[in-house]
Amino acid sequence: MGGTVGMASPHGRSGGVDTAASAETQTKSATANGGTQLEARIRRMLEMVESASLCKISDLAAELNLSESRLQHLFKQTTGVGLGRVLTERRLQKAALLLRGTRLRIKEIAAAVGYEHTSSFTRAFEQRFAQPPQVYRRAGGAQKC
Repeated sequence: MGGTVGMASPHGRSGGVDTAASAETQTKSATANGGTQLEARIRRMLEMVESASLCKISDLAAELNLSESRLQHLFKQTTGVGLGRVLTERRLQKAALLLRGTRLRIKEIAAAVGYEHTSSFTRAFEQRFAQPPQVYRRAGGAQKC
């Protein structure tokens, strides 16, 4: 594994949670409690989040045969970061790449990264990058500090 789940602070600075180290700690405690099945689920959960193959909590929960609340609890317990925050950050990073590297309309990018409403996407993007998607694109992806 060895990946880092990167998170940005509200001030645009990014930090990271080393998911491999967190998973190792969780794995040791799960193994000590005889939880080899739990250990396997946690490992698989982290791999799925890192690969970004599924970007909805409900999809991840169904794939891992866990309730959404249990999945979110295990993820936070394992990594120290909320699953929703990680998935949102991944979606917004993908959107930033699309804004810089394509001529897709904002509405198309919003849909491509999983937002039903352009207004929700624009609000989330502006919170994360301190500027709306249109300004971000015109500036070539330059972030304000």
